[in-house]
Amino acid sequence: MWRAYTKEFKYNWHLAAPVILGMLGHVLVGFVDNIMVGRLGSAELAAVSLGNSFFFVAMALGIGFSTAITPLVAESDSEQNFIKGKSTFKHGLILCSVMSLLLFVFILLAKPLLYLMDQPNEVVVLALPYLDIIAISLVPLIIFQAFKQFSDGLSLTRYPMYATVIANLINIFINYILIFGKWGFPKMGVVGAGVGTLISRLVMLFLLWFFLKQLKKTKVYLEKIQFLVLDSIMLKKIIGLGLPSALQMFFEIGVFTAAIWLSGTLGKNAQAANQIALNLSSMTYMIAVGLGVAATIRVGNQKGLNQAVELRRIAKSVFLMGLIFATLFAALFMVFHELLPGFYLDLDDAINFKDNNEVIDLAAQLLIIAGLFQISDSIQVVFLGALRGLQDVKIPTLITFSAYWIVGFPLSYYLGNSVRYGSVGIWMGLLAGLTAASVFLYLRFDYLSKKLILKK
Repeated sequence: MWRAYTKEFKYNWHLAAPVILGMLGHVLVGFVDNIMVGRLGSAELAAVSLGNSFFFVAMALGIGFSTAITPLVAESDSEQNFIKGKSTFKHGLILCSVMSLLLFVFILLAKPLLYLMDQPNEVVVLALPYLDIIAISLVPLIIFQAFKQFSDGLSLTRYPMYATVIANLINIFINYILIFGKWGFPKMGVVGAGVGTLISRLVMLFLLWFFLKQLKKTKVYLEKIQFLVLDSIMLKKIIGLGLPSALQMFFEIGVFTAAIWLSGTLGKNAQAANQIALNLSSMTYMIAVGLGVAATIRVGNQKGLNQAVELRRIAKSVFLMGLIFATLFAALFMVFHELLPGFYLDLDDAINFKDNNEVIDLAAQLLIIAGLFQISDSIQVVFLGALRGLQDVKIPTLITFSAYWIVGFPLSYYLGNSVRYGSVGIWMGLLAGLTAASVFLYLRFDYLSKKLILKK
């Protein structure tokens, strides 16, 4: 029985690993950035968290929208329909470019909200110039995502990884010299982290375009693109898939962003602790994201081949892989919950000694809950990917909205404002939302996959 699923692990990993490494590269850079900024103090760490909260909301919409490209390209690839694949890529690239500019403007217009959110004033002052710079970086990032999703749809997941890893190494180097003012450069602090992020994302976009331009399979897609000749049917199809997918990611990222804002109302130390737990959780989340992409690609391929039984079996094999990884990470978080937060702050800093120790104690408590929701998070991401491969996006959008904003956020708000629970209560609400999402997304996939089998 288990052999039917485990024999797919190798190919699942072949597709997922480059995605995981590429995405993990982003998070590891965030990890290094947080450690560097954390050396400046808890206020600076909280400022990065607050600035990123706005950025992540916009990013979620852009990246979520771009995911529509992958299942359509995967389906056209399995059908060997080059014209359909090229049309998908062209219209997806145009739509992502337009969306990146709209989201950039959205962030600029939303900046005044920072003063109205009951956040610590010193944190807001530090966050504003940082937010200005990373807002610009949103444009190359979303355009990069269009190229990435196209590449993923052709099962060429390695090349986005190469571009991401190289760009992230550049990011770490630039951040080091600009945050601390090394080798004659000015000490820019939090702003230096923003500049490093912008440069790395420009490099990342250029590198992926360059790689795909050299490959025999992909260069034909990038040649002689008639951007002014648009197909309304294809535009509607991508928007029809992309908009619900964008909302799905928005609802999930949005609830974690709300957790950042709720933490901010409890003070800079609570916000800094939240950032530590969120950054560590993001690293393990990338494993689930990679497996979710593998599920999208493989389910999309089987849909194109009209193989319903295989589709269901393969999706379950990805789910089993995700469950194994999630259980392992849950154990690691619980065992090392007191040790891990210590990497983020300077415990020898006499001036900030009291604040830093308070942050570490709070973060250690949050990591226990983060360990618990590893399993729920993995399940919901994998089945969301599988449903995207089926091009089923509307019902999953309703599921994610209900789970995160009818279940998760009200609980986070209620428990977070409780004297007894505070920051821990906020994360208990997140756990409830993720668990609800995982149950109902699984039930949705189970229903649709059985329906496809019965049709045959």
